[in-house]
Amino acid sequence: MTQPQRDRLGAAQAELLRALLADGATPKGFDEDRVRIEKRALLNKRRGIVEMLRPDVAAELGERFRSLFDAYARTHPKEVGTRFREDAARFAEWAVANNHLTPPKKKRWWQRAT
Repeated sequence: MTQPQRDRLGAAQAELLRALLADGATPKGFDEDRVRIEKRALLNKRRGIVEMLRPDVAAELGERFRSLFDAYARTHPKEVGTRFREDAARFAEWAVANNHLTPPKKKRWWQRAT
């Protein structure tokens, strides 16, 4: 494979990832329906993992969890190298910053585990 071919392939892969993970447009040559289905599956998987890792956040948000997480995920794609715990923590921080969650209470020095 030549370098120009590698560059085109890399660009196509990046465009597909943007479409799947960051609310980008479906690239030329890809089936719109299949990309939409895969995009939804990946979002459902990410949301389910965040819900499993942060049941406190999901419980406090209740029925709003799904729509709020989906809104968050569209504008905050999971970054390369980010662990799911970090992703869940970032969602919780986003929800607090946007007044969807009550801020966590700070632990006092005498309540901290040693």
